[in-house]
Amino acid sequence: MTCAANLTTVELTWIEKRVEHWLRFGKPVSDRILDRRRRLASFTPGSVFAFIRWAANDYGTVSSHIDIVRAVEADEPFQTIPFVQPGGELLLALSGWQKVRRVLEAIDAVEAIPLAPSDIAPDYWRQVGARIAAGQQVSPYTRERHDAWLKRRKLVP
Repeated sequence: MTCAANLTTVELTWIEKRVEHWLRFGKPVSDRILDRRRRLASFTPGSVFAFIRWAANDYGTVSSHIDIVRAVEADEPFQTIPFVQPGGELLLALSGWQKVRRVLEAIDAVEAIPLAPSDIAPDYWRQVGARIAAGQQVSPYTRERHDAWLKRRKLVP
């Protein structure tokens, strides 16, 4: 069993029409409700999850962010990420609703294969982030690409 100190914890918030922090995918090992607007989701090292942050005011959306993160071991280096403790390996980090929407479309495409977005090659999420940031078309993730990654993972631990 993994000790609590080795978990990556994400604070999720929901204040309708103001602040929304939610997970698009990922498999938390625990989900603790703090109050009616906040909860904590915790992930074991190696887990991959997508964390979306959105905020608005009386005039509309003021910020949209998506981070795809790999939870790390206690001794691994990591990046700090708002609302993620202690942080994680950022596979993708984009802001702006148009970019966030394109990442959500890429996630939907992976689920249509059907594969779990948290179980595919982490390099794919890096590529998606780089292509969207550069204004390029995202190349699709395929079953063949997934099979090749699974074989590579067996050879290179």
